[in-house]
Amino acid sequence: MNYKLEKKEQFVYIELEEPAFAGDVPAAFEETAREIFREGYHNLIVNMQPVKSVDPVGVTILKKINWLCANDLGLLVIVTRDDDFMDLLEDLKIPDMEVLPSKEEAIDAVFMHSLENEFGAGDDGYDDEDYDNVTESKEP
Repeated sequence: MNYKLEKKEQFVYIELEEPAFAGDVPAAFEETAREIFREGYHNLIVNMQPVKSVDPVGVTILKKINWLCANDLGLLVIVTRDDDFMDLLEDLKIPDMEVLPSKEEAIDAVFMHSLENEFGAGDDGYDDEDYDNVTESKEP
């Protein structure tokens, strides 16, 4: 697999230099991603601009890497400007995987995701006793 790797504090940027996410490429990508996870990263931005197709093994690997990112409160962002490839990726309906047209938008998505995780994990200002005698409404 031909690629360039750029590590930042919040994410790792991988620029694939392959015409297809098929054959030996998905397995090599998975191994690279797992090494990145072992280093403590959980946000991946993958530039797939030159990629035009994904085989079934590639789809499985994307789903697996996306799950590994999400399981660690991270994010997998695919970058491509190719409308047809973008549609193909979106049709896969991989939950939480972002498909964006530029590296800058992908970086923004990672930072927004991190902020959402920080605020979502915070204290809501209520104690358990504040919920005493509270029942759920039966109405939708």
